[in-house]
Amino acid sequence: MRNVTVENVTDVVVEAIGASQDIPDRQKDIMTALVKHLHGFCKDVNLTHAEFMQACDFLARAGAVCSDKRQEFILLGDILGVEVLCDMLSNPTPNGETTGTVLGPFFRENAPVLPHGASIVQKSFDTEETVFMEGYVKDAQGNPVKQAVIDIWEDAPNGLYENHDPEQPDYNLRGRFETDENGYYACRAIRPVPYPIPSDWTAGEMISYMGHHTMRPGHIHVMIAKDGYRTLISQLYDSSSDYLDNDSVFAVKENLIGEFQKTGADHGTDLYVKFDFVLAEQSLAMAAE
Repeated sequence: MRNVTVENVTDVVVEAIGASQDIPDRQKDIMTALVKHLHGFCKDVNLTHAEFMQACDFLARAGAVCSDKRQEFILLGDILGVEVLCDMLSNPTPNGETTGTVLGPFFRENAPVLPHGASIVQKSFDTEETVFMEGYVKDAQGNPVKQAVIDIWEDAPNGLYENHDPEQPDYNLRGRFETDENGYYACRAIRPVPYPIPSDWTAGEMISYMGHHTMRPGHIHVMIAKDGYRTLISQLYDSSSDYLDNDSVFAVKENLIGEFQKTGADHGTDLYVKFDFVLAEQSLAMAAE
């Protein structure tokens, strides 16, 4: 095609997909839809070349800040609601399984393995409220899921995760636990507080351009893995937290909200929350692919 125009450029690019080599059908479908939507977007807003160059610069700067401690593209996906949408499309819950939500940019692998009821708190804060968290991990039929690994992480009372706060010990407020024969788990943590997502770089520019705020409600991250089951990536939200109705990354689900209650000396903490999780079988995850 020697004469590419506004009217035919989309068709020209789509026809070129897979023209010189065999590519999987799924790959061709994705690229075709991507081209059509991108071209449609450019036409809808009458995107100028200067704005296109600004977008290229924006993406280059986002990539430059990515590291093992900060994943800017995940953060951008969260702000635009893309990660939560992909999670809902990929992880259906037709049998009452626990709803998943975004992983977020602060997860770290290889958190300390701790015994039942142990505390993930390595450094105390004057404003903290300690919490005893317990519950059961089951399958959709109500059977206990034993020896499931539960990865838990949360922010400190200053609103920072330890990998963004040089004043916190390594892996503070992070831990891995294993369910017992009855699917039971327990740990000691602190009440999570609302915090602003990082806004010092491209994510801040994006959310400011949208005219949205940066705040997330208080939540505890949970990832549960067990062979034969779909890995659950979710969050437990504090029912009394601000921003439950206008989360900056659109990740709150009603069935992930728990009540953090005042407790006595029985648990050795200020608060208590009970929350059960229901895992989906791996076959359900494969059906969604």
